[in-house]
Amino acid sequence: MPTAPASRPEPHRHRRMAESFGVDPERYDRTRRPYPAAMVERILAAAPGPDFLDVGCGTGIVARQLAAAGRTVLGVEPDARMARFARRGGVQVEVATFEQWDPAGRGFDGVVAGTAWHWIDPVAGAAKAARVLRPGGVLAPFGHAFALPSTVAQALAEAYRRVAPDSPVNFAGQSGQSILDGYRALYARAADGIREAGSFTEPELWRYDWARAYTRDELLDLVPTSGGLTSLPPDGLAEVMAAVSAAVDGLGGTVTVPYATWGVTAVRT
Repeated sequence: MPTAPASRPEPHRHRRMAESFGVDPERYDRTRRPYPAAMVERILAAAPGPDFLDVGCGTGIVARQLAAAGRTVLGVEPDARMARFARRGGVQVEVATFEQWDPAGRGFDGVVAGTAWHWIDPVAGAAKAARVLRPGGVLAPFGHAFALPSTVAQALAEAYRRVAPDSPVNFAGQSGQSILDGYRALYARAADGIREAGSFTEPELWRYDWARAYTRDELLDLVPTSGGLTSLPPDGLAEVMAAVSAAVDGLGGTVTVPYATWGVTAVRT
């Protein structure tokens, strides 16, 4: 789940959190949603060829969508646990942070990052993308934000403050349109990094809105994959999940969760 970007103006400096999602790759892959088909088609149409680099590829969710559309994909992932899972799904992955990764002279028609670009220095990342993209290639970082019902978000925030009072993560305000609208700032910062790096056309910021219904058990499966919760000790996570479970039960056991998928595209000049 998104975790209040304003509380971490430079998320890429929080390396421990950035590389904590591999604690349970199976759960991550099972619960994290694929990206809207229209968004994928938009990026594919902007690329001049079939070769894609998937930055922060995680378990391979984006890479599998691109491969299903007939593209060739190489993943770069700093967490070896996530990389191993992605390889089992047929994704070619090299383990490294994007900033330190060696392209070894290879070039690409598209560089994408699914819910991962905020863990990369926005200027250094864009400059690295410019070096590996062929002329006319597209850079497209994107990601999901979702808004829990207010009572569920409040229960989550209060329980998290109890078990992790010193954490920089702020789960307050994780409900309603505010969190969906708030993630515009995350991708606006990505666009600023692209502008500062140079070598790209003016970045285009875009958004896709959709929703998904969750049962209590489905939501309890998803929420622990959120940054801040991935590094909690088992007893702390159990306390947070109990609070979320009770809140969902109070709403009848099923909730509809609105999503916004934000992204930026820019073309290598």
